Amino acid sequence: MNPTSLWRGVLPAITTPFAADGTVDHAFLATHARTMIDAGCVGMVPLGSLGEAATLGFEEKLAIMRTLVEALGDRAPVIPGIASLSTDEAVRQAREAKAIGCRGLMVLPPYVYSTDWREMGAYASAVIGATDLPCMLYNNPPAYKTDFLPAQIAELAAAHPNLQAVKESSTDVRRITAIRHLLGDRLELLVGMDDAIVEGIAAGATGWIAGLVNAYPKESVKLFELARAGDSKAADKLYQWFLPLLRLDTVPRFVQLIKLVQEQVGLGNERVRAPRLPVEGDERAQALDVIRHAIATRPEL
Repeated sequence: MNPTSLWRGVLPAITTPFAADGTVDHAFLATHARTMIDAGCVGMVPLGSLGEAATLGFEEKLAIMRTLVEALGDRAPVIPGIASLSTDEAVRQAREAKAIGCRGLMVLPPYVYSTDWREMGAYASAVIGATDLPCMLYNNPPAYKTDFLPAQIAELAAAHPNLQAVKESSTDVRRITAIRHLLGDRLELLVGMDDAIVEGIAAGATGWIAGLVNAYPKESVKLFELARAGDSKAADKLYQWFLPLLRLDTVPRFVQLIKLVQEQVGLGNERVRAPRLPVEGDERAQALDVIRHAIATRPEL
């Protein structure tokens, strides 16, 4: 596979499905991944924020990687999120991912601890440098309180040839423009916030780490393709239908809400791992209104 092609297209941030007893449902995980690849997605990104990675144990993470590598084989790459409370464990996770057969890594900031560029840069360098796998840096300051600025990303890119991409989730589409201004085509840029996908592509992004794709894979792929092709009229029509759902990806309980959408469309269940709990009350009622309207007005592709 051309290294560049690893980052171009729709890559689901796949949710982690749980059985009734709270364990990971590996059978559904494999089926769900294949469903999204069948719909035109180009790779699978487990163990990110949407994958509830912070609630998973080390061995559970490795087991998820194994399931997906086996399920997808040569059809599509598995690119797990790598994050931990400690640098040493993140490095171990990266090396295990390579041994399992993952073909790339998404490098997240460390859980909980956020500080200055000296420490965050050292952490990211250690994980990126742990293997020769192609890496994508995940910048999500709203969630992780660590903001990799464009100049800092350029510094990491200069030090690590295997840093090939950035998942940009700062919520500021201008960051894509700023990174491109500094680095040209050195890095592939991917949108990490669902409700910024059309704007992100217009700014130069070539990939989408998507959330609502877990419930609407065909629509996600079609929207991406229309936006990339510059078909603004058709893209806008589909985007307007999709936006109320895509905005569910941008709120604190996005995991619960996306899993609720999955359950309502028959592509999963809404079980989450504590401390998360399923949404209830007015929040649930409002979400269900959005979901049911989308189902009732779902466009024919």
